[in-house]
Amino acid sequence: MAVKIRLRRMGAKKAPFYRIVVADSRFPRDGRFIEELGYYNPMTNPAEIKVDADKAKQWIQNGAQPTDTVKAILKKNGVI
Repeated sequence: MAVKIRLRRMGAKKAPFYRIVVADSRFPRDGRFIEELGYYNPMTNPAEIKVDADKAKQWIQNGAQPTDTVKAILKKNGVI
């Protein structure tokens, strides 16, 4: 099972809000997920980011691959 840490789009049209989730790569973007790690709101200035660092580190140690966007968010938060 290929597990990814990726963004799940929420919010209204033209007002995106994202949840950072761990999901099987075969499931759709907004479909089933394994665990929620935090959220990312790009609409605020500066962008609001909340991530459970311990859970994220644990998933990365267990082999979950973050997407490019999530990797940048985790670096910004000091998780990676």
